[in-house]
Amino acid sequence: MDIPEFIETMIERLHASGHKAYIVGGAVRDYCLQRRVTDWDLATSATPEEMESAFRDIRSFSLKHGTLTLVHLGRCYELTTFRGSKGFGASIEEDLRHRDFTINAMAYDKDRRKVLDPYGGRDDLLGRLVRAVGDPVERFREDPLRLLRGVRLATELEFRVESKTLETISMMAGQLDAVAPERIREELLKILLCKRPSVGFNLMLRAGLLRQFLPELLEGNRKKQNSLHKYTIYKHIMETIDNIEPDPVLRLTALLHDIAKPRVRKKIDGEFRFFGHGEESARLGKEIMERLKFSHEMIGKVTNLIAHHMSMVGYNAAWSDGAVRRLIKRVGKENIEHLLAFRKADILAHGLNDEKMDRFLDLRERIGGLFDRDLVVKTRDLAIDGYNVMKILGLSEGREVGRVLDQLVDMVTDHPELNTKEELIGLLREMRNRTDVGG
Repeated sequence: MDIPEFIETMIERLHASGHKAYIVGGAVRDYCLQRRVTDWDLATSATPEEMESAFRDIRSFSLKHGTLTLVHLGRCYELTTFRGSKGFGASIEEDLRHRDFTINAMAYDKDRRKVLDPYGGRDDLLGRLVRAVGDPVERFREDPLRLLRGVRLATELEFRVESKTLETISMMAGQLDAVAPERIREELLKILLCKRPSVGFNLMLRAGLLRQFLPELLEGNRKKQNSLHKYTIYKHIMETIDNIEPDPVLRLTALLHDIAKPRVRKKIDGEFRFFGHGEESARLGKEIMERLKFSHEMIGKVTNLIAHHMSMVGYNAAWSDGAVRRLIKRVGKENIEHLLAFRKADILAHGLNDEKMDRFLDLRERIGGLFDRDLVVKTRDLAIDGYNVMKILGLSEGREVGRVLDQLVDMVTDHPELNTKEELIGLLREMRNRTDVGG
């Protein structure tokens, strides 16, 4: 194993203090799979107090008892005291017995250059299986988040969940209610960023996990759409998340963009319609993201894209450049690339070969062309500012100044050539000469 110098130093320092130390967890699993190792964790016989004493000269923090996280060159390395049935264990074997899955219950002994594998982790790697260590009920009872982690590992590694382990996940799905929403959120994000997230979601659907933390998604299961769609609502969402690049904002947008469709679905003249589903999905998506403790910034980005995801649907070649600029203004210049990426995945997930993709490609080209010029979509893009408005119109600082600036943005949206200081000052003087200024 090609061990980083800092990890070597950690092990040597623990050995010099009379303690045992082993590389554990994902590092050993990825080493055996011949994948690049990114997470380096150690297990040691040292107590928490002895760990702190041995590394008092290195920046560290401790978020949970028995684990010390060392920070070196901007990276974090976890050092954990051997775990056992009564808190801390006496040996690496006992520690491994309390880890979640066999493929994570291996340790690397640096001195002997040997992988310790008491629970058959390497056999399960060869068989491409995610199997709980020992009794699955005990393992999941120790930390119910492991119910989700098993699905995430299977999705990430493209493995199967061993039958008894999957059966226990289904049986204990309700235990997920005891897990903090922040921890569920992190596993959800990891599943979303896998190569094919739909595999994980379908597994969570079968195991009853979705019902515990994302029941709204189930409402679209087996719900047919209209002739514009080949798939059901749920299947369309799955196709969308698989088709979009693995970016957290884009994958979350794909997951939630049609979440409210089942609630607004109405049959009119034999065809299902979904009036206002973009706005309703943005509202419901916000509720879900707040429940899972996403940041306000992330919620804002995702719900903005969801609310506007239908704004490109009516596009045709007859749209003026001003209409395209207004679309960019509504969405936000900083968000338009994300919306374009999402819309492409959304169209592909319809499962039909029709003219929608041709229209989308034309719109994308026009938006790109407008970005090559000076694009005004906000008041800060204008060639003048609020001070000019106050000076020329004799206004005091306040809402009226903002209203005038917005009016100028609307004019420049249709006529970009007006966005010079001279032209805008001329427009302000015309406003001043009209009797309705400030009225």
